Amino acid sequence: MIDLETRTTGRPGALRRAAPALLGYAAVRALGLLVLALWSAARDKSAYTLLTARWDSLWYTRVAELGYGYEVRLPNGDVHSNLAFFPLLPWLERLGAAVSPLSYADAGFVVSLLASLAAAWGIFAVAEHVYGPRAGVCAALLWAVLPVGVVQSMAYSESLFTALAAWSLYAVLTGRWVTAGLLASLAGLTRPVGLAVAAAVWAAAVVAFARSRSDGVPGGARGTGRALGDGARRVLGMILAPLGAAGYVLWVGHRTGQGPLGYLDVQAGWRNGFDGGVAFARFVAGRFASFPAALAGVALVAGVALLIWLYVVCVRQRQPLPLLVYAGIVVALALCASSYFGSKPRLLLPAFPLLLPPALALARLRTSRSALVVGGAAVASAVYGAFWLNGSGPP
Repeated sequence: MIDLETRTTGRPGALRRAAPALLGYAAVRALGLLVLALWSAARDKSAYTLLTARWDSLWYTRVAELGYGYEVRLPNGDVHSNLAFFPLLPWLERLGAAVSPLSYADAGFVVSLLASLAAAWGIFAVAEHVYGPRAGVCAALLWAVLPVGVVQSMAYSESLFTALAAWSLYAVLTGRWVTAGLLASLAGLTRPVGLAVAAAVWAAAVVAFARSRSDGVPGGARGTGRALGDGARRVLGMILAPLGAAGYVLWVGHRTGQGPLGYLDVQAGWRNGFDGGVAFARFVAGRFASFPAALAGVALVAGVALLIWLYVVCVRQRQPLPLLVYAGIVVALALCASSYFGSKPRLLLPAFPLLLPPALALARLRTSRSALVVGGAAVASAVYGAFWLNGSGPP
């Protein structure tokens, strides 16, 4: 088990160690964008428009440009309010447009590109800390070649959130509690699932407090002072971690006049909620009512089984507690929400700890074999991403 109090100070060349992961990640995403551009051109579509001006990207840019208060009332009575979208990405889009000639959509695209690199670096850092540098490179590459990896290059919030979550978890693993709390708070301003990061910080801090009490305080007065300082930093990190998500949710409740749970009413207008997976189970069961839809049902069942199996492997490999808490909550929220089912694959993108077991297995292969696996997956991801984005896409 990793000691959460261990700091990795004195390790020079962080960027140099991460360079293979970042270069490999950039190459995979460049391939995906190239295939998307060619595919879109063949269909007389703009790849850049698909990346920056469709689906949620439009909602984020409207928030950046006009602020909150915009809503669409549908004929069936549903109300789609932009209050459902957390503010950090629109804030960054507005900042980018204010300090440069970029449009809001352009700024969102740039933020996502930079954030995706930061996320790949954070994933590498976490995996390197737990399993070593080779596994770190493999983990970053596996995140790049996910079937819906093209979302990482869109003006969506998944890349920004994953970057903040990964670095917050890395800060937890290395005992930097205040940094972990600040990053968790920012993650909470990015997506509702930011509470998973806060929960990971809290779980790790509680365990660290329990260990410190059971181990006693060595070193006399000096040891006591150091322990008190570490304890104060842990408490501060715990206080900071949920402030982003809680602050925005409470602000929405105040703005709508619906009280602390007002944000849930906003999400209900989008037909989003948490039902323990009942709606998703009904959706999957409905696929088996006809053929060839039954093939999609089989694929969905296999996908859910794979996620559960990977999480079980993570537990068996004794991943650090904050990674298990974070990944478990992300997966549970994605699978048990009653939101649009086509969104679930991209909602699972931030659950990168699930990639650590296959990354460790890949790292044990010869370099030529691991390169062949990653290369094949990168091509498949690029083709699927281009097909998907030119079709139903990730609403």
